[in-house]
Amino acid sequence: MHTYETVTEAVSDLKRRGFIEDFNLEENCLVCKAQRFNPDEFEITETYRFEGASDPGDAAVVYGIASHSGLKGILVNGYGYQSNAQSDAIARKLSIHR
Repeated sequence: MHTYETVTEAVSDLKRRGFIEDFNLEENCLVCKAQRFNPDEFEITETYRFEGASDPGDAAVVYGIASHSGLKGILVNGYGYQSNAQSDAIARKLSIHR
């Protein structure tokens, strides 16, 4: 597993290693390229958590994600009060890897 000092460093290296798509959270699914994925349609292959040293608003988790259809990409999500709305199923899948 890799270690990174910043979110930017993690995202740049993941992209260099083939995680080129951008995943986004919606309430009941992940979205990428207008495709919607429920929790059973993707795997989280890498997780990197960043603490906000001076500002809790800087806290984030970077996920390397692979869909079963072959898309590899990145999801960046805040945590705590910054986290995005998500279904219980998506939250469980993401929390396993925090």
